[in-house]
Amino acid sequence: MSATEHLYLDKQHPALWRAISGLGLKVQEAAEEAGLGRGLVELLNVRISQINGCAYCLDLHVRKAAEAGETPQRLAVLPAWRETALFTDQERAALALVESITELPDERSREHTEAYARERLSVGEFSAVSWLAVTMNAFNRVSITSHHPVRRDRS
Repeated sequence: MSATEHLYLDKQHPALWRAISGLGLKVQEAAEEAGLGRGLVELLNVRISQINGCAYCLDLHVRKAAEAGETPQRLAVLPAWRETALFTDQERAALALVESITELPDERSREHTEAYARERLSVGEFSAVSWLAVTMNAFNRVSITSHHPVRRDRS
């Protein structure tokens, strides 16, 4: 392999990829157990991937969000969710929390965001959203580091 070829981390160490994929499945289970809908989970995956600039994950999760019933309008304004009334209190709390976990702002900002989220999310929802953010950030980093390609739609 030359220094200019992309190294796909998932192919180089498939056991590690299976492990992180298994964690992703467990996070999905925790989200379901906490009562988080598939649409919200995918909305959060999209937002995290937007922040990280992961084209591969954006392509995947925007598609999944649409399949889960997410509207083009809400997906279009997602980076500016604070500026709209299109998102519920639960969604706003979850979005604020995943942004904080992804961006890791200063401690005071994190504490403020966590308090805001704790007022609006149950303990189970808060934990599941937090695990979702941790896991999606890991997936983003694997895809970005591996330069996973976005394939053109065949439609």
